[in-house]
Amino acid sequence: MNDESTYAYTGVETRTEPISSTRLFGQVMFLVAVALGLLSLGAYVGRDLSQGAALLCSFAGLGMLLVQSFGGQRFRVGPFAIGWLYALAVLIGLGLGPAISSYIEFDPGTVAQAALGTALTVIGMGALGLLLSKDLSPWMRPLSIVVLVAVGISIAGLLFGGLGSMSPILSVVIFAVSALLIMVDFNYLRKHGTEADTVWLATGIFVSIVNIFLSLLDLFGD
Repeated sequence: MNDESTYAYTGVETRTEPISSTRLFGQVMFLVAVALGLLSLGAYVGRDLSQGAALLCSFAGLGMLLVQSFGGQRFRVGPFAIGWLYALAVLIGLGLGPAISSYIEFDPGTVAQAALGTALTVIGMGALGLLLSKDLSPWMRPLSIVVLVAVGISIAGLLFGGLGSMSPILSVVIFAVSALLIMVDFNYLRKHGTEADTVWLATGIFVSIVNIFLSLLDLFGD
């Protein structure tokens, strides 16, 4: 680890004290685990929400994610940023609640397959990112843009009648790019990560895990 100025994926310079990769990994994954737990809680609480209410929660969560990405250091460092991450995790969970509840009721095997596939993907790509000697940080912004565009297309399809035969293709794209982002995030954590990167790295990994799970849910459910 270095104790010089570092740049997060938003291009904003931050300074921080040096921290070991092991400690940073523990901090990041703790935040990811709590965020996933809150998402699960939100999904359970929101299982009976109407489609409109669930969609509103999803949009609110997406909006909070965009604010965190472009809102400056306040949304990436410190207790406020952690609270922001937890709040958007709950909102995303509320938005997903009705859909996941329906899958669990009518096709629980698909949910189990998607969860297992997600776990294996995250473990595999995370390990690869930690092991690779090549610096993958230049990939971060292009991959993030691809995911953002793909999610935007998905939302547009949801609002305007669905994507038809394009849905599986889009799910494959989101799955592949999100898996690559997991690899890049873990690679960045080992090579460049400082304590100031903890929250935004946790957010990126959390969002990629959610995207991978939803993509597999869509693919296995077809």
